[in-house]
Amino acid sequence: MRRIRQLVATSVVAISAFAAVPAVSEAATCKGADTAGGSKHGVRATLCLLNAERRAAGLRPLRLDRKLNRAASGHARDMVAKQYFDHDSKSGAGFDDRIKRTGWTKSRRSYTMGENIGWGGGELSTPRAMVRGWMNSSGHKANILSRQFRYIGIGIANGAPTGGSGATYATDFGG
Repeated sequence: MRRIRQLVATSVVAISAFAAVPAVSEAATCKGADTAGGSKHGVRATLCLLNAERRAAGLRPLRLDRKLNRAASGHARDMVAKQYFDHDSKSGAGFDDRIKRTGWTKSRRSYTMGENIGWGGGELSTPRAMVRGWMNSSGHKANILSRQFRYIGIGIANGAPTGGSGATYATDFGG
């Protein structure tokens, strides 16, 4: 029997209150961290920033996982396209359902999964602003700094779930 432990953090909307967290010094070298919008560079910058936080806490870095990336990217795009902001899709599927559909859980006897989501406009749509926001939220921070998580998928979609410009992020964690 498979043991599932889900760590679900509260949804976060990147707002100016999140901008006050000092950046980890190592994070200053993350290329693309201050560039708005979704791209391969945005995914790499987000991973770099998250791993800088983990290293500062004495944790191993997260590794990108193709299947978790597929789940996270699909969810970020879906939230923008269908204009909603939630861990559950409009059809009612939770992040665990999306991850299972990729086949990520099939070869594992036990696993732990979690998800962080967020969105912001303007300068709050950058990977640095998003990671700062998550680190200012206890639930999101707990996912980022969980020893149980070893893998991550990162999805960044251009646009806001409310319509308009910005960037919408989804990170799916696995361990």
